[in-house]
Amino acid sequence: MERLVNTVRPYAWGSTTAIPELLGIAPTGEPQAEMWMGAHPGAPSRTERGSLNELIDADPVRELGERSVEKFGPRLPFLLKVLAAGAPLSLQAHPDLDQARAGHAAEEAAGIPVDAPHRTYKDANHKPELICALTPFDGLCGFRTPAESADLIAALGVDSLKPYVDLLHAQPEEAALREVLTALLTADPEEMAHTVAEAAVAADRLGGDHAPYAALAHHYPGDPGVIAAMLLNRVRLQPGEALYLGAGVPHAYLEGLGVEIMANSDNVLRCGLTPKHVDVPELLRVVRFEPADPFVLRPEASPSGEEVYDTPIDEFRLSRFVRPEGAAPTDLTSPTPQILLAVAGRPKAGEVNLAPGESVFVPAGESAELTGTGTVFRATVVA
Repeated sequence: MERLVNTVRPYAWGSTTAIPELLGIAPTGEPQAEMWMGAHPGAPSRTERGSLNELIDADPVRELGERSVEKFGPRLPFLLKVLAAGAPLSLQAHPDLDQARAGHAAEEAAGIPVDAPHRTYKDANHKPELICALTPFDGLCGFRTPAESADLIAALGVDSLKPYVDLLHAQPEEAALREVLTALLTADPEEMAHTVAEAAVAADRLGGDHAPYAALAHHYPGDPGVIAAMLLNRVRLQPGEALYLGAGVPHAYLEGLGVEIMANSDNVLRCGLTPKHVDVPELLRVVRFEPADPFVLRPEASPSGEEVYDTPIDEFRLSRFVRPEGAAPTDLTSPTPQILLAVAGRPKAGEVNLAPGESVFVPAGESAELTGTGTVFRATVVA
């Protein structure tokens, strides 16, 4: 069992206080957006024996187990994070596995450098995600019905938005959503900036359901993503609730602290709320224009006390243990690799005491017993 030393990424949208409060340390005054736990080459966790990716590369079967290596190859197939949004993240979607493989192959064949600003597919993997709230957590996820979006946009009273309102009343719904998103992302930038500025003033005046979009416009003035965000469901998670984000589902995180787990990929197709490249044709190919309620999950308890967030993919499995005073030890020994993350109390994994924000990597097959009080998240794979 290896205690992990993890990197905190200082992205501009990060909260300046949430991760320091979890870790019980003083804020630096700089944004602290994500703490990464895993073997991602961009910021692998470190152990006393070296970085986690070096340990896995040296002996993948020992660290990951035969089942995981056979199913996912000689790499840890997930990345676990603590995510602290102090400002909105970009509006984005992710490809499915076939789209990722085809897109990556095409860009490789075209000779586009992997670090080029206009590169879309950094790797050949898909990127399903799950975010579990540690505090009240605001986000956007999936399309509302076009009629709901039309009402929200129409209430702004902005003349230049009326054509989009009319389009949203067209049928079928999927075609209406596709046409409106396409029109927003391909509009004249100067005209769209003026429209967004008018919409922001109106949203600020109206408040209520419109308040989040006034805030978006404050962070991203003139960005068409402000209007595109009004096509999506607003989601407010309470602590312990989670949101699953499958392929093609547009989403954005607005504010809050959560535990996030994802397949190990960097493939992101941005829709707006960003100064970065937006690949409109590829985005329109990947996004699923299907109005649907967000996939909000509540954990399902098992007799062992493990509360599982059930998702339809195998690259990761997230669960938690909320251990009261006097709880019996829990055996977590598994044939698959695990990362255990404490978020409250003073639990103990094997002989390792964990404070909030601390984590350990448990190699496949290694004896692992959880004791003490507090809340611990368990990340592993289905293999």
